[in-house]
This record gives sequence, structure tokens and C-alpha cells, in this order.
Amino acid sequence: MPPAVKPFPLALAGIGLLAGWSLFVGVSDVSVGTLFGDGAADRAALVLLVSRLPRTLALILAGAAMAVSGLLLQILVRNRFVEPSTAGTAESAIFGMMMVSLLAPEAPVIGRMAATSVCALAGTGLFLAILRRVPLRSPLVVPLVGLMLGGVITALTEFVAYRHDLMQSVRAWEMGDFSAILLGRYELLWVSAALTGVAYLAADRFTVAGMGRDVATNLGIDHRKVMALGLVIVSMTTAAVIATCGMIPFLGLIVPNIVSLIRGDNMRGSLPWVALMGAGLVLACDIAGRLVIHPYEIPIGTMMGVIGSALFLYLLLRRNGHAG
Repeated sequence: MPPAVKPFPLALAGIGLLAGWSLFVGVSDVSVGTLFGDGAADRAALVLLVSRLPRTLALILAGAAMAVSGLLLQILVRNRFVEPSTAGTAESAIFGMMMVSLLAPEAPVIGRMAATSVCALAGTGLFLAILRRVPLRSPLVVPLVGLMLGGVITALTEFVAYRHDLMQSVRAWEMGDFSAILLGRYELLWVSAALTGVAYLAADRFTVAGMGRDVATNLGIDHRKVMALGLVIVSMTTAAVIATCGMIPFLGLIVPNIVSLIRGDNMRGSLPWVALMGAGLVLACDIAGRLVIHPYEIPIGTMMGVIGSALFLYLLLRRNGHAG
């Protein structure tokens, strides 16, 4: 009897197939034949190395990072319907990007990310402060508060952007799009990969902190420091992704919930699966967006918005059905 195939290596192989497919999808003719042919081999190799490979790596890094950020935020807030785009984090990061572009347009990339991370952290902190003062009779109140806060921050961002002719930039940050990713324009996402590694190393501490201050203190965990570390990871990851490719809605919401249904709530055991599924979902959506109206493409923000909103409604209805 042949040995059973382990699911994680199988999932990794699936990501590898999607990544390989992504390298050869697009307007330019890049294929095995053109890469090793006599005519356009140099041009095909240039497109592959400068555009397709960086785009594919950016898709994997951004998808994994945003999915893990959603999982981490859900554990810290103790609510399954929270992620950076439903907690004011992403909207605050966009506000930070806009203010840096307005006040310090010549700032280096690291400076932009630092300022954006501070704004994202402030927005997330404001969200948590509001939650402490709102009676939470239903789990659905939490994302509702986040969506309202995000709406207020977005209105402020767009008001300032309109007054200073920055609406086009703000729209680009609000809508995830990988079409402009080139070599030299995606490397910031490696920071998010490093932060994802930190989240994995501290997974047990985050799990304990998510049980509440009293439980964490009784188990010898500094609740305040662990919460601060988690929020910094979420804020910096969100800032790096938005600065590189814009906001990817619902990703950090639906992927952790799907993994939780299959694997349970252990963060250390779930986190690799969340990262893998986040990367795979983003790759699949991006490939579909490039094929549906080829040679044009649909931005991944639109694709994820359609798929993510449908899955979000399913999760809400499923929860209400179980509650009934």
C-alpha cells in the first residue's frame, strides 16, 4: 500500500504550480519556447526577470503577509470578523501614505514605511480604544465599528487628497494592483516576510495574550508587551503591502476563518497554512484577473473584493445559522 501523501507538501506543490503559471501569463509572449528560441529569447528573458518574477514573488509575499496579519489581529482582538481592512488599520496606512506624499515627497522608502506604520498603529490603537467603550452584545459589532472608523478615516484622507490633487495616488493605494510591480519596486515586501517569521516564533505568546489580560498574567506573559508586538507586526506588514501594491480587501478575514474550520484554532499549527493559503488565493485571483479579459487585466483588489465579499457573507450566514 503506497504511503499517504502529506497535505502540506501537496499544498506547497500547488503554490509552486500557480507560481509557475503566473510567470507565463500576460501580454508579452513569454514561454519556454521563446526563452530558448533564437528570435526573441533576450526580450522574453528580460520580461521574465524584470517583470514576471518580481510580480510573482510580490503576490506570494503580500498574500502570505496579509493573511497572517488577519489571523494575528483576530487572535489579539478575539473576534473572527476582524482584519486590517475592517479595523481601520489599512485606511490609516493609506492616510499615512498620503500625508508623507504631501509633507515629505522626497522621503526615502524606509521613511515612508515608518511614517505609514505609525499611522496604521495609531488607527489600530484607536479601534481598540473604541471597542473598550462600546457594549459588545454581538461579535458582529466589532467589524461594524472597524468599518465605520475606516469610513471616517477614508473620508478625511480623500478630503485632504482632493484639496491637494492627490486623489489618483489615493485611489491606487485603495485598490490592490500588481501590474506595476517591477524589479526594484517590490523588495519592501521582504520586510513583511520577516515580520511573518517573527509572528510564527511568538505564536504561543500571542495565543495566550488572546485569552485576556488575566489569563496571560497568570501564565507569566507580559500582556501589554505581547499586544504591542502584535500590533506593530500588523501595522508594519499592512504598511509594506499598501506601499507596494495597495490594499487587498478581505484576504486577512476569509483565509484565517477557512483554515480555522479545517485545522482548528492553534495559532502555531494554523499560521503556516494561513500563509500558504493566502499566497495561493492571491496568486489564483491575479491569474484569473489577467485571463478573464485578456490582454487587459482586472486589478486584484476587484477580484478579491468580489470573492472575499461572497465568502464573508457565507461566513456570516454560517455563524448565524449555527447560532440559531
